Amino acid sequence: MRDLFKFPNPVNHLAAQIVAVGVVAMTLLALVLKSSVVLDVICAGFWARLLTGPTLSPLGQVAVRLAPRLQPTPRLIAGPPKRFAQGCGAALTSLAVVLAYTVGWTPAAYVLVVVLAAASLEGFLGYCVGCTVFGWLMRAGLVPKEICEECADLSARYAQRSIEP
Repeated sequence: MRDLFKFPNPVNHLAAQIVAVGVVAMTLLALVLKSSVVLDVICAGFWARLLTGPTLSPLGQVAVRLAPRLQPTPRLIAGPPKRFAQGCGAALTSLAVVLAYTVGWTPAAYVLVVVLAAASLEGFLGYCVGCTVFGWLMRAGLVPKEICEECADLSARYAQRSIEP
């Protein structure tokens, strides 16, 4: 049972991008249909990934199975910032759910546009807003360096990225 609530570290970068593209598709569907049901599914997915990584997330399961087929040699990245990003998604979509059921769909849609933008950056450009904020929080001393040693130095991560083929 303890392993159920374990987030992977490291994470396959392509799998994270596949999840993000799935979030983009579902968020667009929710916005177009003004569907609280689709919004509920998006929110539940973020909570599942936050708490268990891909274990209880259907989208996460698809991503971890599809990524190795598309890119046999994975580019591994740190897990803690990705978990933080899932937490940001869980918080934002939870807010959208509360707004949709109490105030109305329009305020929820504004929150979903933020989710859509962040997921699009990750899914299509490989830029994780949550991971960047995580790094800023580490540099500010709000997240202990022991959580993720390699995350504490974003410049090293970006320098490594620029020399990769």
